[in-house]
Amino acid sequence: MVKKVWFIASLFLMIGLVLLCGCTGTQESAKTTEQNGTAGDKTVLNIGYQPSTHQMAFMTAYSKGMYNETLAPMGIKEVKAYSFPTGAPEMQAMLAGDLDFAYVGAAPFVTAVATGLDGKIVAAAQTQGSSVVLKTGLNYTSPADLKGLTIATFPAGTIQDTILRTWLKEQGMDPEKDVKIVAMGPGDATTAIMAGKVDAVFLPAPSPTTIEEAGAGKIIIHSGEMLPNHVCCVLVASGKMIREHPEIVAEVMRIHEQATEFNKENWDEASQHMEEMTSMNRSVILKSLEEWDGEWVSDPNIIVESVSSYANDQAALGYIKTQVTKDDLIDTSFWAKQ
Repeated sequence: MVKKVWFIASLFLMIGLVLLCGCTGTQESAKTTEQNGTAGDKTVLNIGYQPSTHQMAFMTAYSKGMYNETLAPMGIKEVKAYSFPTGAPEMQAMLAGDLDFAYVGAAPFVTAVATGLDGKIVAAAQTQGSSVVLKTGLNYTSPADLKGLTIATFPAGTIQDTILRTWLKEQGMDPEKDVKIVAMGPGDATTAIMAGKVDAVFLPAPSPTTIEEAGAGKIIIHSGEMLPNHVCCVLVASGKMIREHPEIVAEVMRIHEQATEFNKENWDEASQHMEEMTSMNRSVILKSLEEWDGEWVSDPNIIVESVSSYANDQAALGYIKTQVTKDDLIDTSFWAKQ
């Protein structure tokens, strides 16, 4: 019992550190952009990411120094990493011009483009990989069992929010009336279900495994069952980078592909890099990779249809008013030139 209490207490501390990292990163990113200015050659890259297994390609590339090896000859003296709890604040930072690249869910990127973001997806990062976790003590036999429950997930316009609401509608439920959906980042949502404040969560890996390991809940459905073969995270480049520094964009994309392929063959080392950057437990990260239904990918051509579908889903949910097409969202030219 003492061991379990110690585990949960340590887990709460880890969650707090992750969220602190996210907040600090955003503030430092704004300062860095002001210092760099817009004149002269590009010397610093600001890259946003989130603390989930979905974006481990960035964590591996950053930790192993892959960017330094090939970007230094292009004049890049430093690559700065900024962690965000979800895609919504990350896209706000990119809209403000504080990020050159972002590892982010495709859905919040669609929302950002519809509200004026100048940027394009240049590579895929990962498909599927999120799960619904039900609080210990509650039973689940069908989606109807979720009626009346409080479910925590990422904010409106994110991948998880979009998929959850669309799936509930497909199951004959009203996401506004039949359940209560509350917006939370991964740390807050994990803490909430452990404290019994919410009945369920829908989160990306490794958070579902973290909750299971603490005995606070059980995975009842994976996102691939809710929306088969959907794209989740992508690599986005700002329009300014694409226009003014295409050679750097091409190299960042190549490094992403290299890190992705490395991770597929080296789970243990990749998990170590994620632990270093997020303070998450390495063994939990590894177990989550065994449990999730996700897949790391790079080719942007395989996600065009899925990304475009999010624009339709978000329009149906009332999240966006401006029509966006695949040409507004994805640039496959860098991949084609490899």
